[in-house]
Amino acid sequence: MDKHAIWKWLLFLGLMSWSLALVVPLDKIKLGLDLRGGASFTVQVDEEEVLKQLKDEYRDLTEAQLRSRLPQAVREAQEKALEIIRNRVDALGVAEPIIYPEQHNRIAVQIPGSSPEEQQRAAHLIKSAAFLEFSMVHEDNDNLVRNLFDRGLAPPGFRIVSMDGTRRGEYYQREAGRVEELGDDWRQSIEGFQAPPGYRFMLEERMVDGHRLYSPCFVSRRSELKGDAVRHAKVEYNAMGQPYVTMQFDARGARRFANITSDYAPGGPRNPNPEGRRYLAIIMDGKLYSAPFIKTAIFGGDAVIEGNFSMKEAQDLSIVLRAGSLPAPVQIIESRSVDPSLGRDSIQSGLRAAVFSGVVVILFMAIYYFWGGLIADFGLLSNMLLLPLGMLLASGVLGMFTGAGGAGLPVLTMPGIAGIVLTVGMAVDANVLIFERIREEQNQGKRFGAAVEAGYSKVFLTILDANVTTVLAATILFVFGTGPIRGFGVTLTAGIIVSMYTALVVTRMVLELVERSGKVQKMRMLSMFRATRINFIAWYKPALLASLVVLVASSSLVGWRAWRDHSSVLGADFTGGASMTFSFTERQDVESLRAALSEAGVRDAQIQYQREMDRPVEYLQVRTATGNGDAVKQMLLEGMPAAGFQLLSEDVIGPQIGQEMIGRALKALIYALVGMIIYISWRFEFAFAIGAIAALAHDVLICLGLYCLMGRQINMIVIAALLAIVGYSVNDTIVIFDRIREKLRMNPSGDFAQLCNLSINETLSRTVLTSLTTFLAVFMLLFFGGGAINDFAMLLFIGIIAGTYSTIYIAVPVMLLLRKRMHKKPGEPAKR
Repeated sequence: MDKHAIWKWLLFLGLMSWSLALVVPLDKIKLGLDLRGGASFTVQVDEEEVLKQLKDEYRDLTEAQLRSRLPQAVREAQEKALEIIRNRVDALGVAEPIIYPEQHNRIAVQIPGSSPEEQQRAAHLIKSAAFLEFSMVHEDNDNLVRNLFDRGLAPPGFRIVSMDGTRRGEYYQREAGRVEELGDDWRQSIEGFQAPPGYRFMLEERMVDGHRLYSPCFVSRRSELKGDAVRHAKVEYNAMGQPYVTMQFDARGARRFANITSDYAPGGPRNPNPEGRRYLAIIMDGKLYSAPFIKTAIFGGDAVIEGNFSMKEAQDLSIVLRAGSLPAPVQIIESRSVDPSLGRDSIQSGLRAAVFSGVVVILFMAIYYFWGGLIADFGLLSNMLLLPLGMLLASGVLGMFTGAGGAGLPVLTMPGIAGIVLTVGMAVDANVLIFERIREEQNQGKRFGAAVEAGYSKVFLTILDANVTTVLAATILFVFGTGPIRGFGVTLTAGIIVSMYTALVVTRMVLELVERSGKVQKMRMLSMFRATRINFIAWYKPALLASLVVLVASSSLVGWRAWRDHSSVLGADFTGGASMTFSFTERQDVESLRAALSEAGVRDAQIQYQREMDRPVEYLQVRTATGNGDAVKQMLLEGMPAAGFQLLSEDVIGPQIGQEMIGRALKALIYALVGMIIYISWRFEFAFAIGAIAALAHDVLICLGLYCLMGRQINMIVIAALLAIVGYSVNDTIVIFDRIREKLRMNPSGDFAQLCNLSINETLSRTVLTSLTTFLAVFMLLFFGGGAINDFAMLLFIGIIAGTYSTIYIAVPVMLLLRKRMHKKPGEPAKR
């Protein structure tokens, strides 16, 4: 008996308990805007502040010239503020907020969850200007402060305190109710208190013997360094477990920080006294966080912000520092609670489709692999139950790359549920690989125990290479991407980590128990394919030509449609559109509204009921692409008289996916492709990497072309589905490449085309079985899921077919042709 078996089972039970504790009771699961609703904020950029900035920057321009530049400056401030707010609200990429620009310098922000604490924290993150500055403390600060205490002077709302009999006149303490009378900007209101010219009076908050006290400081009004030089920020902990924030400056900021600290360190040019003590104040949005003593010159470009932080306060501070300062102040001018964007019927049908998909996959495995399939099903159920823990660990590890400072479960949306079901279908792949390898070993005459051992050993590198390639891409997408790109990276990484553990460890533990019982001599299973000898390579030219024709034809037709009307191809997420708000006398079901608008030709409508937070007034908001507004108004105002709809407002809204977000997403995708090429080239050969990328590009382009030809539009859900197809395509290709590599090592001088053909035939049953199980799961989503799930499932449906085809007829032929040219001898013509 394996002496470590008991510890493996105890570890499994411990991980399972931890994972279940994360989601039980079920109200711990955070539901997204489409399933639960949340809060909606409308914020407005301060136009007067933008004008003031223009006056400071262009002092030689007249008032009329400044006013002429104001609209463009406001638009630029709105665009930058939108991306900064997005990065703040969704710092880790797991909240999936809806953020888009509106008219009149406004930005709409919707976040899932509706608790007052969540709303208050989100409002703070949205409004915080995040203006960071480093300023010098007055060189005679100690005497100035002592003079205040000796004279018994205290700023409005504070009193001098003595903590014991020996310490007198060192701190101030709030007077109950007095500070609140000064308003939210009380810090600014006391800046002039007894301050010398060019300085401001500030208070640093400290905890002394359990009391919240304030230490005074006179700080220069001139900034030595500002927050725009901060490149990175993250949360760390001191020896007492107290959180603090570390920062790293860019090259320019690091040089400036080194100059400041070297000038004011004891014996420096501006502090020639070797015993002199100068302090550098660290200020954020007018609040003095700390004023550390400059002991020596600091050349590393690192700084620390310490304070009386809670964990959430430290996280929020690091978030706003990483996201950057707002270009101009913003004010929340409207707050509403919002209903789920999906109707009750749509939610129920989506959940029903998810359950049916899981059941179909489980039944198929049990029927095809008999009792072995039941073991695989146990692994799949374990996979689902361990997924919350996987998501927690994945978000924590990936968050370390961006300094997010913490881990959390992603918000669960309906596409997220569909994605989890797809993960189950794809997780079968590892079990199929293992079982098919065990079948091969048994066919060679090995006993059951030896066949299991050999099966897991030989398939380990295959599963590792396939999953590491995908995890590498997911990590790069997370680090360099934003918004839903990051959310996908977390979910994909978690699914892969958990599925590898359940397939390679958990199911093996069960099989070892069966083997030790001595009751099983052979693992029986059905066989879809006997030993095939299909000459796949002989058909690669017609296949490549057919793919080229489909690609050119679909791309040309889609391009022509986009040239005539880009909104017919791109949804409102990319192009912007119209937002209409209606009052009503009789509330209508969201699904009936969606069906009525679809009949009127409006398929992309986003429908949502909203309520004022401070009064019981309810509205219906409909967002749609440009050009569909008239159809929406006609249907609601004239086609549903019983509902009593009245148009209250109609606004032009900008795209949810801005230029900066598109740029970061494209950059992340390029980095991911480069990373995949490097890894596959290292593990295989360069030609293999190009073949995998060619198949990946083929699948994405074919899916987009055929999907758009069906009259459907590209939106955020489509992007999520395409990312899933990318992971599926690479995983499928690596499996065949691994078999080719194995054959090549056994027979390095053999005919390479025949080795490729033999490898495709030997892995054909695995390719078909994996595609079939995933296909069954997606078919359930397509047949039973409605609304957004149907779009998601349709694209995956096309992607599975395209991915199975491209693995055989794109990846392998491209790799084969390129490898022949790379291994061609000088003067020898290329082999055909």
